[in-house]
Amino acid sequence: VRVSQLPDEQGNVIGGIEMFTDISSQKANALRLRDLEQMAQLDNLTQMANRNYLERELEARHADYETNEVPYGLLFIDIDHFKRFNDCYGHAAGDEVLRFVAATLTNNSRPFDIFGRWGGEEFMGIVRNAPKKELEIIAARTIKLVEASYLTVDAHKLQVTISVGATIVQPGDSIPDVVNRADACMY
Repeated sequence: VRVSQLPDEQGNVIGGIEMFTDISSQKANALRLRDLEQMAQLDNLTQMANRNYLERELEARHADYETNEVPYGLLFIDIDHFKRFNDCYGHAAGDEVLRFVAATLTNNSRPFDIFGRWGGEEFMGIVRNAPKKELEIIAARTIKLVEASYLTVDAHKLQVTISVGATIVQPGDSIPDVVNRADACMY
């Protein structure tokens, strides 16, 4: 709403003019934009960061490393024998496993670290400012937490294990160097 005074010939206010503008479409567009931003950054199944978001975060961490020498570590995480699990219990159970592993990773991470789904049954953790020993502790704790967790599907207690590769950024590394090293360490 916009309001303007309506003066008479002597300058006395004798009324006002109100102009109304319908902004419902602007609000709807803002909601759509928020939804699109979420879709661009979140994995639909697990509701954690998706690969696109992880790649942007890696770029930011790497730039911070190159500019300010703030180190970061990378955890490359794979659910062991996931295809066999899917084949035995079905894809719906496989989706539940992905969600429960994602929740375990998210709920047990430090607030300034980012965990997300890299693709398929692979996840990635970007660990800020952690020396090698601390990264090893975080990786070992993550393995134990997932191993100790389970979900129940059709009265079956189902557990999965994960393999984790961990590395710290090194001088001269490119982002693909760090990702490939973490992936190789997983095997």
